[in-house]
Amino acid sequence: MMRKSINDALRHWGILCGLLAAGLLAAGCHTSAPRPADAGGSAAPDGGAAGPGVIAKTSDLLRVGDFINVAFLDLPENPPAMDATIKQDGTITLPLLNHPVQAAGKTTGQLEKDIWQFYVPGGYYKRMTVVVKMQGQFYSVKGEVKSPNRYPYATATTVLKAITSAGDFTEFARKRTVKVFRFNGRIETEDCIKALKDPRLDLPVYSGDLINVERRQSPFQR
Repeated sequence: MMRKSINDALRHWGILCGLLAAGLLAAGCHTSAPRPADAGGSAAPDGGAAGPGVIAKTSDLLRVGDFINVAFLDLPENPPAMDATIKQDGTITLPLLNHPVQAAGKTTGQLEKDIWQFYVPGGYYKRMTVVVKMQGQFYSVKGEVKSPNRYPYATATTVLKAITSAGDFTEFARKRTVKVFRFNGRIETEDCIKALKDPRLDLPVYSGDLINVERRQSPFQR
């Protein structure tokens, strides 16, 4: 009787150890679920769908003032590629379309897809390949400067440096209220007389910005 009780106890202990081992094995083989990607991901720079957490860099996005080239390929007769400057409202104008196309804020790949959507599913062509290339970045200086124009944005610059590149102020320039129209729609004002004394007040200039130097209302105004 004693031997039977011992055998029963050993059998129950063996079953318990087996269940415990199986539980540990299952826990060791379990893979935790991946963390959800951070919100705010956007399309990948090549225009395809972005992977989790992939965010297009700001430097990859087209902006107001950018100069781009658009080529239309795989057509019966390929038209010549066209150059376009992204306008202040962020759009470009394309052949045949009776509406502007939003370009600013997109990568070249995203813009290619949008243009293709307008022409192929839109019914203009059965087949087309669109290639968009960024030709360069620019800022503009106008108003009371000696050489108002659009200038290449080759490196980081400031309002005073941009005005110098435009030949400097004319004698009629109102230097205390120079307006900077940002590519994103913001408007900032720089007092260039103060900025000449304190470079920390000299605002940065980015591609697509427009600097406007106003004319003095009187000879005594600065």
